[in-house]
Amino acid sequence: MREILLNIHHYLAFAALILLAWATINGIMGTTSEKMWEGKHRKVNLFALIATHTMFLLGLILMVMALSNVEMGAIMKNAVARKAYIEHPTVGILAAVLVTIGNAKSKKAVGNGKRFKSTMIFFGLALVLVLSRLPFDKLF
Repeated sequence: MREILLNIHHYLAFAALILLAWATINGIMGTTSEKMWEGKHRKVNLFALIATHTMFLLGLILMVMALSNVEMGAIMKNAVARKAYIEHPTVGILAAVLVTIGNAKSKKAVGNGKRFKSTMIFFGLALVLVLSRLPFDKLF
């Protein structure tokens, strides 16, 4: 069960990265030009939100399964374990929160510029956070 969830979490990260990058690029292009906010922009944001939240929930389940009988003091003393069990999930939480805020602000904003700017800022920050804690040694 754990291996299946880990593989889904791993491959969903690629989808989330692509969708976050796509939403961020949409935000940048819309902010720098006079593009109209369309349904396709909202859908990209929504799919990025779904992928990010699903990835976070799978990661949370995996973390609970892994930490069921581990002492927290031992994790904090080991840099590799600390990155895997403390920093990686914390950044996942922050990224999911930023994507949620960005999606809500882009839906509620009045005017195309504000919608694109909210998308650019919040989805861009989430993308940077996800990239900062991506375990590149386990990427492929």
